[in-house]
Amino acid sequence: MKNKWNEDAAGTLIATVDGQRQPDLSHRIYSARLIGSEPDLVLHGGGNVSVKTSLTDVFGAVERVIYVKASGQDMREIGQEGFVALDQDYLARLAALESLSDEAMKRELSLHLARPHGSLPSIEALMHVFLPPKFIDHTHPAAVLALTNRKDAERLIVEALGEKVATISYVKPGFELAAAAARAFASHSECDGLVLMHHGLITWGATAREAYDRTIELVSRAEQCLKARRTGRALVGQTAIGLQKAVERYRAVAPVLRGSLIVRDDHSSLPARRVILRPLLDEDALWFLESDNGRELALSPPLTPDNLIRTGVRPLWVDGVDVVGTADLKSRLVAEIERFSRDYTDYLRRHAAAPGHATDTLPKVVMLPGVGIVCAGRDVREADIARDIMAQTIDVKTAIVETGGTYDGLSEDYLFAMEYDTFQQAKLRCQAGLLPIGTVALVTGSAGAIGSGICEALLEAGAHVAVTDLPGPGLDSLAADMREVHGDRVVGVPLDVCSDAGVAEAFAAVVDTWGGIDLIVMNAGLAHVSSLADMELRDFQRLEAVNVEGTLVLLRAAARLFAGQGAGGDVVLVSTKNVFAPGAGFGAYSATKAAGHQLARIASLELAELDVRVNMVAPDAVFSHGERRSGLWAEVGPARMQARGLDEEGLEEYYRNRNLLKVRVSASDVARAVLFFATRQTPTTGATIPVDGGLPDSTPR
Repeated sequence: MKNKWNEDAAGTLIATVDGQRQPDLSHRIYSARLIGSEPDLVLHGGGNVSVKTSLTDVFGAVERVIYVKASGQDMREIGQEGFVALDQDYLARLAALESLSDEAMKRELSLHLARPHGSLPSIEALMHVFLPPKFIDHTHPAAVLALTNRKDAERLIVEALGEKVATISYVKPGFELAAAAARAFASHSECDGLVLMHHGLITWGATAREAYDRTIELVSRAEQCLKARRTGRALVGQTAIGLQKAVERYRAVAPVLRGSLIVRDDHSSLPARRVILRPLLDEDALWFLESDNGRELALSPPLTPDNLIRTGVRPLWVDGVDVVGTADLKSRLVAEIERFSRDYTDYLRRHAAAPGHATDTLPKVVMLPGVGIVCAGRDVREADIARDIMAQTIDVKTAIVETGGTYDGLSEDYLFAMEYDTFQQAKLRCQAGLLPIGTVALVTGSAGAIGSGICEALLEAGAHVAVTDLPGPGLDSLAADMREVHGDRVVGVPLDVCSDAGVAEAFAAVVDTWGGIDLIVMNAGLAHVSSLADMELRDFQRLEAVNVEGTLVLLRAAARLFAGQGAGGDVVLVSTKNVFAPGAGFGAYSATKAAGHQLARIASLELAELDVRVNMVAPDAVFSHGERRSGLWAEVGPARMQARGLDEEGLEEYYRNRNLLKVRVSASDVARAVLFFATRQTPTTGATIPVDGGLPDSTPR
């Protein structure tokens, strides 16, 4: 493993506390980022680091503190706010106790913060307190786990890392581990590090660099040992299917699997929770699934109990998935998931926990030979964490077998104790919004005024949103702007609603990204100004292709997707007041939008049996959303201004004054109407909400 320490870079990072420069904390942050940037050392909030230093209080007295990484913080981009400052002297006294429960430990840590902090310290905070060295690094290196999780572990650890590393049999993180680490350090005062069986590695130093250098050195030794012992592929079996074939199969399976994992709410027409799916589809994963001993390894305990909250005690393994018949596939997956839930409930009972103790009895990882490894999370971040952990898991388990070892995992007692640990459960934070967690929406015509306003509102409501439009700068800039705020909950997808193949490809891209779709907002549309007498047929047909045929293409694709997913869904068509009150010189737009509107009403009749609701919103005169201008008004506006002798501001004022409420209708107003339907506040389908400030002649009837 490459040592990435750069003295110049380390010197540029400056941390201050209460206006005082903190060079110790600065170096701690720098080396934490180095560790966090290496997936083979820690993954997504795993591992922990600390530094013992001092602060001066308001009276000028010096207080000894220890900075420990806050629970769940990801070290890749950690700053000083990611560390909790604790009273080192007081907490060190706890080492004299014979025992301390997790709840008592949590209370003591909370009561002895040296500075206020909104997060819990790590469950391993006391281990850092009890160990004497100034800088301590605790990591979960893949190479070290390939040494600790095997039958011949202790002998191989000495062979790989040398005599100056002490080992500690697995102890549950918390006070018990802290006390065991302190005893091991006292008994091996000359050692360079501690190896925690089934857990990870601890190194230390008088400086951040010394601790980091030791981590890299020991991990490199472990990697070299494994490399020397590898004898080639030991996971024998049939050759894995090709990657392209696996991707095609995943696209067929994912919506059905996702629909089967949705958690129902008995008191609401909306699900209590949806899930985001992230597949692990590469040659190593496919080979692992097809190998003769892949199933045995997959169902063996996880590498470290830290992974439990992300991946569960074990995955669901489903053999022989047939991707041809959707109904058969659905019933098969539902049966397998129900069996998994029963087994998990039995697991809880074996450990004297009521079934209600579980936060979720559904699988977080589903292994499908011939398809891939599918990871489920409440949002894309959770699913990505599970996917990365599973990639490391199969690498390590494979390495153990291919270096002549036999995988050895922890017992259920240890796993259960860690799975429902207070500190571990606190890491499972997921922001709830108006929409159920894990909701996926697709919006067409996103780059315009109304489309961008709808996308923004859906993201603020907690959805993952596929922003779609014709390829080009408009779509690219919108996706980039929204990703800057909402991260991986946004994906930009080129989509031409007039193309059957284009719509299918866009839907497949969203399935590849998140597993399925729950809400489709059909907003794409074209306008044209012309009297009927002067209208060219080709201009009418151009609007017809988008406003009518595009609506049909989308509704057809939506019906097929929702039928396969089998979990209901919503479609909202952005219609227009012109459906009910057409305007002279606006015949092509009024007629084609009316046809699209009628198709949506028919869809509400046909899709109700799937629990798919189809509704419409009918706005009037939305000119812009922020810097994004309405394409429709770019087409219509000049003629309207010329006819009335108005400039742009005057035209907007004209439309404001013609409605009963004397309001300017905004894209945000339209978005709120979309959200009304998407949140299912009433049992409604086939309805239209006017968003026009009140125009009596365009009231739906």
